[in-house]
Amino acid sequence: MDRRRYLATLGATAALGGCAGRSGTGSDPAGSDDTATTDGVATETLATGLEIPWGAAYRDGTLYLTERPGRIVRLVDGSVAPVVESVDGVRHAGEGGLLGLAFHPSEPSAYTHQTYEAGDGLANRLVRHDLTDGWAAEPLLTGIPGAHIHDGGRLLVHDDALYMTCGDASAAPNAQDSDVLAGSVLRVTLDGEPHPDNPADSPVFSYGHRNPQGLAVRDGRLYSTEHGPSVADEINVLRAGENYGWPDARGPSDDDRFTDPLAHYSPTIAPASATFYDGPIEAWQGDFFFGTLKAEHVRRVRFGDGDVIEQERLFEGAYGRIRTVFTGPDGHLHAVTSNRDGRGAPVEADDRLLRFIPA
Repeated sequence: MDRRRYLATLGATAALGGCAGRSGTGSDPAGSDDTATTDGVATETLATGLEIPWGAAYRDGTLYLTERPGRIVRLVDGSVAPVVESVDGVRHAGEGGLLGLAFHPSEPSAYTHQTYEAGDGLANRLVRHDLTDGWAAEPLLTGIPGAHIHDGGRLLVHDDALYMTCGDASAAPNAQDSDVLAGSVLRVTLDGEPHPDNPADSPVFSYGHRNPQGLAVRDGRLYSTEHGPSVADEINVLRAGENYGWPDARGPSDDDRFTDPLAHYSPTIAPASATFYDGPIEAWQGDFFFGTLKAEHVRRVRFGDGDVIEQERLFEGAYGRIRTVFTGPDGHLHAVTSNRDGRGAPVEADDRLLRFIPA
């Protein structure tokens, strides 16, 4: 059977703890769920057999996911159904492919972040899709430098603007050149034009970034998570026109040209997403969450007075590499794994869509 068509839902619910080991990693073909209890939190496996899921967004209460090789799927009535079997022009190479996904807040349009083959090699682009015409594609912003690594990929619609994270495309000097779109977080209108409130007549909102892959908004502040090299993964608060230091600064710096991160992690844990929680688990109210690839856990962070005041590793090692965490319309925290991306040790059920609920 084509593994991409091996899509199923699992009705069982298992309580998960931060200390649970990952059953079936590598050698167990059954890919059975781990079972442990902690803090009254349970996990539901909503879907299995996904192929490197990346972007996640809701429209009219339905969850849509992108898969990095180029497919878009949705979860309907407890099963996963393809929406677009293969998005035209997507080049799945290294970390690139079909990445971020976002929906227009009021029109039948979607946006995707794509890696593609340009005349001089890999590049990235922002594409708008017409949902009334079979997800027909219209490139809005093209020629963003790309590479096998450091393509960024996250999209966020907020306050009538679209934000897009762009890695340095494996060329660190890109990040210190505000005229280059790589190594930046971009802000454009919903039609793909440079936002009028940007610091220059350019899509660039902030720069000095290595490989940002998470975006979330809280109380008017834009938060990002970013991959460091072997040190200094970062949580940043992004502000228009500011320089976040890469490659000249890694983590906090005494150089007043650069904006310091809110938090940093050494050795690296590979943060790959960002969301805030307002769901039914009282102990998590208002907290910031992101998935980690290298460290294989969900990270919970609590902010207070502009600083990090508490952190916790959740579900450590239970599901392998965690790419995207997000909250649904019901407020529950969700996550997708990334164990089939060439760097994980997948079990048969991978990749998976998970939901965390009160036990």
